[in-house]
Amino acid sequence: MNKKDVLLGFLIGITTTLLGSYLFITFFTEFKFIAGIQIMKSQGNLGKIITLGSILTLIAFGILLKMNKEMMARGVVLAVIALAILTLFI
Repeated sequence: MNKKDVLLGFLIGITTTLLGSYLFITFFTEFKFIAGIQIMKSQGNLGKIITLGSILTLIAFGILLKMNKEMMARGVVLAVIALAILTLFI
């Protein structure tokens, strides 16, 4: 059960980051999502977009802690760590 909770938390973390990145590109730039990703990558700003998208992950983390789902919250933290390492290489 613990491994399932951590995996589910990891998926929640990745999903909320992707959703946050989508919302940021859609609302704060004039580009569509795929074109925005390509343009931001060519400008070297893709890591910053992923970081801004992680704000929703913070909200998910707080909600999971309020619901006493510590293992899922641990998976969310694991997703943030994985995304931080990913942004170092982008």
